[in-house]
Amino acid sequence: MSVEAVSATTKLLERIECFDPATGAYLGEVAVTTPDEVRSIVSCAREAHQLWRNTDFSERRRVLRMLMDQILRHADELVELIVRDAGKTRENAMLGEIWPVCEKIRATIATGERHLRPERVSSGLLVHKQATIEYHPLGVIGVICPWNYPLQNVLGPVIPALFSGNASVVKVSEWTSWSAARIQKLFDDVFDAAGYPRELVTLITGYGPTGAALVGSGVDKVVFTGSMRNGQRVLAESAKTLTPVILELGGKDAMIVCDDADLEQAVHAALAGVFIAAGQNCLAAERLLVFDGIYDAFVARVTEEARGLRQGDPLGDAFVDVGAMTMPGQVAIVEALVNDAVERGARAVVGGRRGEGPGSFFQPTILVDVPDDARILHEETFGPVMVVVRVASEEDAVRRANETEYGLASTVLSRDARRAKRIADQIIAGATCVNDFALTYMAQELPFGGVRGSGFGRLNGREGLRAMCNVKSVMTDRFPLHQPAKLYPVKRGDYETAKRTIEMLYSDGLVARAKALWKLIRGA
Repeated sequence: MSVEAVSATTKLLERIECFDPATGAYLGEVAVTTPDEVRSIVSCAREAHQLWRNTDFSERRRVLRMLMDQILRHADELVELIVRDAGKTRENAMLGEIWPVCEKIRATIATGERHLRPERVSSGLLVHKQATIEYHPLGVIGVICPWNYPLQNVLGPVIPALFSGNASVVKVSEWTSWSAARIQKLFDDVFDAAGYPRELVTLITGYGPTGAALVGSGVDKVVFTGSMRNGQRVLAESAKTLTPVILELGGKDAMIVCDDADLEQAVHAALAGVFIAAGQNCLAAERLLVFDGIYDAFVARVTEEARGLRQGDPLGDAFVDVGAMTMPGQVAIVEALVNDAVERGARAVVGGRRGEGPGSFFQPTILVDVPDDARILHEETFGPVMVVVRVASEEDAVRRANETEYGLASTVLSRDARRAKRIADQIIAGATCVNDFALTYMAQELPFGGVRGSGFGRLNGREGLRAMCNVKSVMTDRFPLHQPAKLYPVKRGDYETAKRTIEMLYSDGLVARAKALWKLIRGA
């Protein structure tokens, strides 16, 4: 490589050029945060944390309320920012980002203290002691975000981190870095008004080296949201410093449509599950498993609805149902998966190709007759493609639902509540929603996360708040006895006394315990 080429590459890695995915328009450039800068930022965040950790819950509620007010006051501006940066529709941005963030703040304000206040538990046989579980802030939480939800992916983990008394350093995706400065201003304005250092939440921008630097910077926990492959990289990097991680990875979620499901409810759940954010949703319904008895009617209705979907620039003059895809490379991935399925015998009854125009579009697509060996049944699509598979029975549906290395979420549609629950109980996933799509995420008291290749650890609810804490066990005196427990020096008979005492406490039945007590008395 020539000196000129090396210089050009180095310059490219020092900045991120940002484009509108719907129009291809140049938005501007953002500086890359270097590894040295990452370490300095984490150090500053730790200093800010020392002040914040000593605040009480009422003060943290006040600051979160101020953050909510800022979001509501600037909601239209934030929506336009999200649309330009990520390509989704204004409606998807409002309902899929502004609403969940506001609900998370509301729920945290309402219930956060209850989940984090010290909890008395039994001290067992140690009746002279008092046992308590305490929830102490960890320190600095490192967050690494993907590109599909530029606002929610930042605030989702930062809200519980703040309420738990932590500072946060957030690495946003290079594909949605243009919005980072405005989101940073949200926090800066709140902390300025509340009288706290801005370093409590800092957004950083960059490529892989910036993220790796954050993982190895000495943060006290890492929250990573992204693909399984990148999650494995984060886990390997975090192992070097034994930094704990929460991994919220991809999914290949199944939506099971039983033959007794309400047809219109099933059709519109499927449309939402597949086409929200152009399918760039970890909770997307990537496999529609439809029972024989309703299959033909379902395909006919969903095809009719999908053919009417409008795609284009979400900020243009016309209404748009499905926006652009954020990352051009993802369009190529979706195209390859669809082409592979069609080559193996699947039929695209709607769409099936790239969209027209300068933006990163893939047409809203419905695939039927998809063979079992098609890659699209096994690999995460992350695009606006509905894959409809005919199933013969409950057993067949459950088997197919579990034929995946992922396990994030799932949906079951049936008018029979017992049947729906029976099926739901057999699906291996972090969540199942009956007769609606993905509402488990909006119930903020429910934990959010997956199993298998979808990761581990939980966000949201009690588990999400406590995940940001050092869960500390504390034992104090219930009665001031102040009598020493003398173990040394060892005396003759100590072993037998210990053995008989354990037998007396734990033998099965009164007779056995009485015998052990008698032996203990005789030995004494």
